[in-house]
Amino acid sequence: MKHILFFAEAVTLAHIARCITLANKIHASGQYIITIAADNRYDEIIGAVPFQRIPLKSISSHYFAKKLADGLPIYNVQTLTDYVNEDLSIIDEIKPDFIFGDFRLSLSISARIKKTPYASITNAYWSPYADIKYPVPEIPLTKFVGVSIAQKVFDLVRPVVFKLHTLAFNKVCKKFRQPLLGSDLREVYTHADYTLYADAKALIPMHSLPENHIFIGPLLWSAKVSLPVWWDTLPSDKPIVFITLGSSGDSSLLPMLLETLNKMPVTVLCVTAKKVKLDKSYSNVFSAEFLPAELVVKKADIVICNGGSPMVYQSIVEKKIVIGLPSNLDQYLMMTLADATGFGQLIRAGKANSYNIERAVNKGLAVKKKIIPEIDCSLDINEVIKIIDTATIGS
Repeated sequence: MKHILFFAEAVTLAHIARCITLANKIHASGQYIITIAADNRYDEIIGAVPFQRIPLKSISSHYFAKKLADGLPIYNVQTLTDYVNEDLSIIDEIKPDFIFGDFRLSLSISARIKKTPYASITNAYWSPYADIKYPVPEIPLTKFVGVSIAQKVFDLVRPVVFKLHTLAFNKVCKKFRQPLLGSDLREVYTHADYTLYADAKALIPMHSLPENHIFIGPLLWSAKVSLPVWWDTLPSDKPIVFITLGSSGDSSLLPMLLETLNKMPVTVLCVTAKKVKLDKSYSNVFSAEFLPAELVVKKADIVICNGGSPMVYQSIVEKKIVIGLPSNLDQYLMMTLADATGFGQLIRAGKANSYNIERAVNKGLAVKKKIIPEIDCSLDINEVIKIIDTATIGS
């Protein structure tokens, strides 16, 4: 049996969750041995898995979020060097036939050194072939000069910024005597023998793709946690709004959101993700540290999230309008596409207030009574299996 090795960079829950989902699907075929390398910071909600887990060092989620917020490169030369060395050690130990990585960008170097076929799991809006615009995220400049001017500046400097983010990677390539990865962040983010887009193909406009860039569909996942005691006694006479700002959303918005929705004729289900301690209680708010997304989104009428791909796709699958409050560029790219295609409403995290939240919820409830667009969000596991079985290096 072929041995499949997953590397998940645990800077956000999404990167581990997608690996777990895909690994479970591959494992279900009964044809492969699976090992996942990942930090244990989210083990509490990942639960038990039917395959081997081994530790992997990742930078802290707080450090990652701070770098994103400041618009600065996430990884330096020393960190990437350490990553490559750890990758190499794990590859030597496991001796995989195929490697999957989710945001473990060092694998572009380490998998190549070990001459092991490698597939990167990513989002198509990070592809150099994506035919999209780039909204300015919540960087400090937006607060000083406003979004309109900041967008113009961002459009001018973005190519330079994207190049700046590649410098450390290319220095590490030279250090390990490997070919450079390119001078565009998007090339670094998607460099692999196979680039797998965990997206609905119809949602993201693309230029012509190379054969090794493949849409496989969203990788949906739910936290493995028990339902709270209040679950079976939820009121059924009012619309339900589900709030989850996730592991990478702007959690400072949560008190304002609850205060706003407390004044509306709705029932609120709220996930704090251990990032916020609620100082006040409201008669219409039911909260928990974590909830299984699939069940909650099914029950909800409206979903309010950070605009990132996991919850947006979960909402699209369940035909629920999503209100996205993005702060980093990844969230902006996903939520801009969802907004443009009629699946939700984007409100900038830096501009969110009681007025526009109330208006968005009311609009979402009105839209729910109309036809929400349909889109294919199925996972093409057969394509993934085909890639594993026919893999070559340097595709």
